[in-house]
Amino acid sequence: MKKLHSLALEQKEDAKHGEAFFPVQKYITRLTPDYPVVTTHWHEEAELTMITKGSCLYQIDLVDYEVKEGDILFVPPLFLHSISLGTGEEVLSETYVFHLNYLGGNSTDICSTRYLVPMMNQEFSMPCLITPEHPAYASLRKVFCQIGSLYDEAVVGYELVIKALLLQAVFLLLQYSEKTTSPDTGTPSDKLKNVLDYIELHYPEPIPISALAKLCYFSDYHFMRFFKKHMNMTCVEYINNLRLEKAVELFEQGNTSILDVSLSVGFHNLSYFHRAFRKKYHMTPLSFIKELGK
Repeated sequence: MKKLHSLALEQKEDAKHGEAFFPVQKYITRLTPDYPVVTTHWHEEAELTMITKGSCLYQIDLVDYEVKEGDILFVPPLFLHSISLGTGEEVLSETYVFHLNYLGGNSTDICSTRYLVPMMNQEFSMPCLITPEHPAYASLRKVFCQIGSLYDEAVVGYELVIKALLLQAVFLLLQYSEKTTSPDTGTPSDKLKNVLDYIELHYPEPIPISALAKLCYFSDYHFMRFFKKHMNMTCVEYINNLRLEKAVELFEQGNTSILDVSLSVGFHNLSYFHRAFRKKYHMTPLSFIKELGK
């Protein structure tokens, strides 16, 4: 996650959300035609989100949800999810990312063993989209608004009440959950996670499509169709996008050699790096570095 309170565009988030003893973090996400996508990612924490303006497409565990202002979304731990703008001009959402251990997921009481641990192990099928027509909506929206007020005001003891409210949100969602069978590690979601993990580890190197296809036991042709279907972009576009985001991180950390940054993130043709950077960020790398220095 970036220190700016907006959702990061990496596909797997290893950064902590909130403090070690208070693993809850609020994020405001804004999508516009210039930045229309939060790319597919996942993390150990759960997410509770409300769309506060506009409409967009959420994809959670490879299932598409058309959402609009006022809708509430729940993303269970370890679920792939992404957001895309669609045809609107702007989308705003407010999200609370929290670890189930904060709610007692790592304890040995009945709440943990009967509910929280099974949630983390994906033994419950939880509702991901709660619209105003859903029977839990009114109660869940009230809980969400209370969390927002307490988080912003940070009065003495607010952590206690936020913990209680998050537990209440889980309770409300559990009323509409179903028991599932043991997770299948060969699902499309798991195959995609393996591919994204591999790309995250090897993005500075040349990544042949054949190596990614082997991870899924697909032919190259089948893999490319599979990737584009679920990621809404080609594999090459995704890898270049990730490399550009890593380049931005290096510039933000004070690296000013455009050639060194280009090479370190996997672009071995400097002119191609310039073109790709300008297309994505609407400025040259040099202009970006100058903007950082202001």
